[in-house]
Amino acid sequence: MIKTIVKRDGRIADFNIDKIANAIFMAAKANGGSDYEEAMAIALSVVAYIEEKEHIETPHVEHVQDVVEKMLIETGHARTAKSYILYRANRNKVREMNTRLMKTMENLTFQSAKENDVKRENANINGDTAMGTMLKYGSEAAKQFYEMYILNPRHAQAHHDGDIHIHDLDFFTLTTTCCQIDLLKLFKDGFSTGHGYIREPNDISSYSALACIAIQSNQNDQHGGQSVPNFDYGMAPGVKKTYKKRYRQNLARAIELLCEEENPVEKRKAEKQAKLEKERAEIAAEMKAIQKKMKAEEEELKKGKRGK
Repeated sequence: MIKTIVKRDGRIADFNIDKIANAIFMAAKANGGSDYEEAMAIALSVVAYIEEKEHIETPHVEHVQDVVEKMLIETGHARTAKSYILYRANRNKVREMNTRLMKTMENLTFQSAKENDVKRENANINGDTAMGTMLKYGSEAAKQFYEMYILNPRHAQAHHDGDIHIHDLDFFTLTTTCCQIDLLKLFKDGFSTGHGYIREPNDISSYSALACIAIQSNQNDQHGGQSVPNFDYGMAPGVKKTYKKRYRQNLARAIELLCEEENPVEKRKAEKQAKLEKERAEIAAEMKAIQKKMKAEEEELKKGKRGK
């Protein structure tokens, strides 16, 4: 009687016929079946075949699954057999994916960027730093998740075989990637960063500062490179506005200077009057200081007479 079974990793585990019956029942259920007793009967026939015809006391789990497929087909359950085969293939694929992911994690953890291509695939990230390695953990896990559960199996296989390449697969369902920002269109009448509204800039310094804000804001929400393909044209309206403003300011200043030059007599008279008032203020201050000193000396003399 079968009491133990060899698992895929070589470990010996207790044999449980219920697991075989449950797997058969789930395959039958996928095709509209609902008879668990029939599933258990097929599971018993699998055990009997291995024990009585093959004389194997401790079968390998893969061999048991092979016999399940054989029994399903021989007992006329072709559709259930097909579902079981597909289920088995998917489970094998998941196991393979998990094994591959764990191997990738191991390499990321214990290998440097010089030894590991994955750590070097993004030139903007140092894969040997703590955050660089953590980013690659998430990136590689996301890639394998998309290959397993999101992509069309044909596309996933083509990508895996190198027939096609899906760029930035780790961000497949999250956002678009690599954007060019049109500053002319963005700055016209202002724009929103998602947390507030910024009006149209009116100076070249504002244009350049907002260009940085636009790139930074977009980079927070979108993966890939952010670029401005027409930076000089995008800054041109700011240069034009600044030129006009500076021209008006300098023109007004020039007019003021010209007006001062046209009235030199008045200017000299004003300067002379200011100088005179300054001298009067200095003389008044000196007189007040002398009076204060004389008063202090007079008080000292009075104190001296009283003492005598």
